[in-house]
Formats: sequence, structure tokens, C-alpha cells
Amino acid sequence: MSEQSSAPFFEILTSDPASQARTGRIVTAHSVIETPVFMPVGTRGTVKALTQEMLEALDARIILGNTYHLFLRPGHELVAELGGLHQFISWPRSILTDSGGFQVFSLGELRKIKEEGVEFRSHLDGSKKFISPEISMQIQHALGSDIVMAFDECTPYPATPTEARKSLELTARWAQRSRAEFDRLKTSDVTPAFLFGIIQGSVYHDLRQQSLEQLLEVGFEGYAIGGLSVGEEKQMMYDTTEFIAPLMPVGKPRYLMGVGTPADLVESVARGVDMFDCVMPTRNARNGQVFTARGKLNVRNAKYAKDTNPLDAECRCAVCHRYSRAYIRHLYLNDEILASILCSYHNIAFYLDLMRQIRQAIALGEFTTFRTGFLSQYKSATNPNGNFASDP
Repeated sequence: MSEQSSAPFFEILTSDPASQARTGRIVTAHSVIETPVFMPVGTRGTVKALTQEMLEALDARIILGNTYHLFLRPGHELVAELGGLHQFISWPRSILTDSGGFQVFSLGELRKIKEEGVEFRSHLDGSKKFISPEISMQIQHALGSDIVMAFDECTPYPATPTEARKSLELTARWAQRSRAEFDRLKTSDVTPAFLFGIIQGSVYHDLRQQSLEQLLEVGFEGYAIGGLSVGEEKQMMYDTTEFIAPLMPVGKPRYLMGVGTPADLVESVARGVDMFDCVMPTRNARNGQVFTARGKLNVRNAKYAKDTNPLDAECRCAVCHRYSRAYIRHLYLNDEILASILCSYHNIAFYLDLMRQIRQAIALGEFTTFRTGFLSQYKSATNPNGNFASDP
């Protein structure tokens, strides 16, 4: 397998001798990102319920933007006219944009996949739209992304080996086209950007390896594991990640897309993953569910009506420093917007702090001890499939 040379924007700092875990550093034009990293999801140019000042206070170095949604509204041409996504949303640090492939995949019968690209109807007004690998690159270029994702077909689950192979082969052809268009546009870049390829193949290890080999022939600055956390059993996700991550280039970032729970992050770091994103912290927060090292807490529950404790006694975030469970429960019961803000802030703080603890444990050679202790405490509050069973 050959690999195209690329700009050296990633370096490994330390490795854990007892697992695949490692710490590293990604350098873009907008920030230095310490890995393993969790990237808050800012779908439409905003991490829901949080201001950019809040994200900076939490020291988020990189957030996600969504190509599909920004393409539909306000439109990438307008964003480009206003100076690009960084300037439009007033975010001075790094931005990764997904390719739009997963959102198009999620449209189901509203989309039609063919060799040229994907025809679909907008979920906003039903108008007919089209995204191809070239158009996806053009949108992300107009947005001014630091890290661009190749356009792929997200393989559904369950899928037969034949279906999964057909899907990954289309993804491979689209990856070549994404690379070519990215490189063509790169000549006009004011600041450097980096392109990641996406590995498909469902839960079939041989197909995952085939997909990776095809991407390596094209050559990318980083590699992502796509098509997981789409309905398969938790252990399947872990097993697939454990198989494919060590086969991915050692000197390139490894990104597990759309994952996941705090336990998923710890387990996947142990399997060699460097980058994560998930809507779970902010989505759950809007429903009154917050994450703690001891599991989930549903602050709307009646038992917290007189509880003067913080959301998480072990958390050092500004919300836990100041506000009580009783007060936040009161806000939720009265449909106050501040409830979502406070819980979203705490959940993102919890995720980012978890990644800091992971990085520190790896650097100190104590990751195995940290992993065992965290998972023992965390999983005691969850059911075997990794979902929260009850409040701590």
C-alpha cells in the first residue's frame, strides 16, 4: 500500500505501552489541538445553547460545522462572502466540517444515490438538491474549514457483505474525486486545510481493511472510521474499532465519527483513536440529562426538588461551582432557556475534562489504571449495552 505525502500537521507525543492509546498534537492555521480530543458539534454554526465565549472558557480548540445544513441555509456562497465560517460565527479556533454524506444518508427515501453523487430533497422546503464529491469539496472550501472530510456513502446497519462492499467501493471512488477536487481548490487557499478519508465496510473486518487500503492508495492527511454507532451492538463497534484503528497510519490522526458516550471515548482511546465528535452532550442536556463520572443524572426528577448539591460534586465547571440541582430542576419545569444553557455547559465541560484526564493519564503512563477505575465507576451506573440504567 502506498501513501501520498502530506503536510506534517500531526505529531505523536506519548504512547501507552499497555494499549493503543497515544497523545498527540494537531496544528492548524487556527489552533493547536491536543489529542485525544472531543470536538463539540456546531451543526449550523453554533454549538447548541452555548456562546463562543463559553466554548473558549472551556478551552475547546476545535468544533464541527455541518456541510449539509450550512449548504441549505444560509448557503456556503453567503458564508464565503461574509469572510468564511470562522469570521461568520466569530470563532477564531479550528473548524472541522463533515462532508454531508451522513446527513444525506439519514434522509432515507428523500435521497437517491448514484455514481455522480446524491440527489435529495431539502428537509426545509422539499426543493431538489444535489451533492457530489466535487460539490462537497467546494462547499467546505467556501466555508474555510481547517479539516475537510471526503464525501462518502455511510453504509447502513444491518448490511450484507455484498451491500457493504458495494458501498465502500463507491466511497473509494468518491474519495479519489474528493482528493482531486480538494487539491484543485487548494491552489487558491489563503490558509492551509487538510483532507481526511473515511473508512467504511460496516462490521466486516475484511471489508474495513479493503476500504482502508483503497484510501491509502489515494493518500489523506488523516483517516476516519465512519459507519459505526448507526445501530450495531456496542461490542461490534468496539471490535471493529479495535481491528481497524491499529492498521491506520501511525503518523496520521485517527477519527472515530459520531461517537459517543464517556465510556465509548475511554474504550476507543485504548484502541488507538485520537478524535471524536458526538451530539450527545448537548442533545441530552436539552432534555435535562447530565453526565457525571458516576453515570447520568436526570435533573428533572422529583427527588432533586430540594437538592442543594451541584450537578456533579466532582466537576469544577462554572455551573457546578454556582448552581444547585434544585434550581436547575426549577428552570426545566418552567421551560426556562437557562436550563439548557447550564446543562449544555456542564456536559461539554465534562467531556472536555474527561479528555484532559485521559491525555494526562497516558502521558504519565497511568492510562490502564485510569481506564479501569473510570469504567468501573461509570459502568456501575449503566446497563450492559452502555446506556444509563438509572440516576446515581
